[in-house]
Amino acid sequence: MKIVLPILVLVLVCAAQETPAEIDPSKVTGDWRTIYLAADNKEKIAEGGPLRCLYRQIECINGCEYLSLTFYVKLDGTCQLFHEEAKRQKGDVYIIEFAGTNVLRLIHASDHMLVIYIENYDGEKITRITKGVAKGDSYTQEEFQKYQELNSERGIPNENIENGIETDNCPA
Repeated sequence: MKIVLPILVLVLVCAAQETPAEIDPSKVTGDWRTIYLAADNKEKIAEGGPLRCLYRQIECINGCEYLSLTFYVKLDGTCQLFHEEAKRQKGDVYIIEFAGTNVLRLIHASDHMLVIYIENYDGEKITRITKGVAKGDSYTQEEFQKYQELNSERGIPNENIENGIETDNCPA
């Protein structure tokens, strides 16, 4: 029962936020690389952190009812590959169990850039995270500014932005 209430609160908080325009599935599916990560608890996304996910592929399944996520996490310096599936809930919110319960929302999508907002509940605390991924290995200055704006809107300090691409030496 202790875990049900925080999960319900997470879902309601995410669902109550301003609902973005429907994300076009054609802009989601593809090969992606993690360019930037940011969190209000930087330990979660720091080098060796449990949520420093280095994305490789995202796929919309069944009209985006599910998101298939392929990514690496470096544990003790070793790249470990994960294939996880997030299930869509009400209001374009997805739930995935990975290093706790994660409520995930795609908050920005373009042909080259995708930003994912996550609220992670690890059993003790909620951590707010954004992951900026690209179809390539960098962001333009305009894309980086957009990423910073999205962090600011969610109360994540821009000084907590980590450059994921600089330390990503996991297999392509």
